[in-house]
Amino acid sequence: MTDNRTLDGVNRQLLVLYATETGTARETADRISRECRRAYFQCRVCSMDTYLPEDLISESLVLFVVATTGSGAEPRAMTPLWNLLLRSDLPHDLFEDLDFCVFGLGDSAYERFCWPAKKLSKRLLSLGAREICPRGEGDDQHRLGLDGALEPWIEHLLETLFHSYPLDPDVGKLSPPCKPAPRVITTDMASAPETLEPYGADPKYFDVAARCNRRITAEDWFQDVRHFEFISDRDIEYNPGDVAVIHPVATGAEVDSFLLLMGWANVADVPFSILHSMLDQTLPDRIPCVTTLRVLFTHHLDFNAVPRRSFFQILRYFTTDDSERERLDEFLSLEGADELYEYCQLVKRTIREVLSEFRSARIPRDYIFDVFPPLRPRHFSIANSAKRHPREIHLCVAIVKYRTKLKIPRKGVCTSYLANLRPDDQLQIRVEKGLIKLPDDPHIPVICVGPGTGIAPMRAVIEDRIDAGSNATTLYFGCRSERKDHHYGVEWEAYAESKRITYRVAFSRDGPEGTKRTYVQDLILKDKDSVWDLLSDQRGTLIISGSSNKMPAAVRGAISNIAEDCGKMLKEDALKFVNEMEREGRLIEECWS
Repeated sequence: MTDNRTLDGVNRQLLVLYATETGTARETADRISRECRRAYFQCRVCSMDTYLPEDLISESLVLFVVATTGSGAEPRAMTPLWNLLLRSDLPHDLFEDLDFCVFGLGDSAYERFCWPAKKLSKRLLSLGAREICPRGEGDDQHRLGLDGALEPWIEHLLETLFHSYPLDPDVGKLSPPCKPAPRVITTDMASAPETLEPYGADPKYFDVAARCNRRITAEDWFQDVRHFEFISDRDIEYNPGDVAVIHPVATGAEVDSFLLLMGWANVADVPFSILHSMLDQTLPDRIPCVTTLRVLFTHHLDFNAVPRRSFFQILRYFTTDDSERERLDEFLSLEGADELYEYCQLVKRTIREVLSEFRSARIPRDYIFDVFPPLRPRHFSIANSAKRHPREIHLCVAIVKYRTKLKIPRKGVCTSYLANLRPDDQLQIRVEKGLIKLPDDPHIPVICVGPGTGIAPMRAVIEDRIDAGSNATTLYFGCRSERKDHHYGVEWEAYAESKRITYRVAFSRDGPEGTKRTYVQDLILKDKDSVWDLLSDQRGTLIISGSSNKMPAAVRGAISNIAEDCGKMLKEDALKFVNEMEREGRLIEECWS
């Protein structure tokens, strides 16, 4: 049975707004929308950055799916709506006719778990809206990842919707799960252009050519970090802290091998048209109207992703072997949750590897967008000032390579693509606004804390401020070894020698064996008097950039300790001082997982 339900004559509309950085919230929104058909709702799925915030006042039922970025910030797509909701002149009953619910995505390893979702829920309630279903919080730390919370939350949501918005008595219960209708209809083309464009038109993207692809870590170092430079024939506008968005491209050899595995090698280059038929499901960005399987799996669909539970649910519909179907049933049962985790998430088994074991699966072409997740564009902090390097974009990128628990080598799709670029190779980039906002006065102190590849946006900040005549920037950089991974160390030392910046660096592995390792937060504590003067007396800005693991919290903790010590504050007041800096825009985190 296929889910071809229509809602003709039934006005049951549900708006699903999502805010994502990596694409997971978008996939979650699609999943929720698809399941809402069982409660006879027709969903409209929109990214928050394509939705007019002012229109929210006219909605009656909205479901928000909100990711968490860095150490607890909202995704960039949520910022316009969030800024509107924060206005102090909004009446307390503004959304008295709005019913809503929220599902947040986060990682409980961080203090501000699902923080944007919690803030959004609280703010909407304060403006008179009614939360009809308790907030859901998907946790990356769960053995099933986000699905551990999403699956039961969806069932609770459907029961709530079904009973809160009753239908005709003839419709007595939720419809059972069944095979969803495909989100697209594909049709072979009798004739097609000789050359098919891999992407649909998007004015936000522009062409650049690779000029530099240089390793900046030692050749014998375990981590390969590269400095990239791209040049354009047009002016590019961006500010320090903005990010470059790059769409990865799978290698030809990997795509050929995958198409052969799927039995699609002979039809890989047959052109077909795409009609978006199920409008409550999204499609990957920049999908062309006419394409081929080879183009799609090279540029748009990811067969190297670790599949979520929903992948196995839909795979079962296309598996014909009894033993394979039985194994999938075990994975999808409550009792089989641990087995699925050990088979898939624990060892990071990819979709391609799963399909190589479930050989009877025959996936119809119309269902490829339902089975395979989008090949997501990646975001990289821009590592240069546009004022100093017009028509250029520089990046500092760690090339992703590791081995799974099964000792299988893995490579990052996008970083491998970048690592293989040669001079004059062409690619497309778009620029998105980042979270960093510098003081208007270049003489106001700025403290930059950017260990590892977190140095990328700090390089842009420092170039921008030096060229504006500032010598009031302090850089705290941290790495393991002065000789191995001291990113742009020659630049920082030259600036420090000419008194254009103050440079402090921690080489955590260069000390004698058995001695305590030194990190950026240790240097900040050591410099407590000057740091307190810069942040309190001179009301400077602190910018933290890098991996959102323990470092950002440790730096915040160091500032709080300095406030206690140098500011003679109680612990509670010191924490308030740090939080107040953040509210004033004087503490900025540009961090990533």
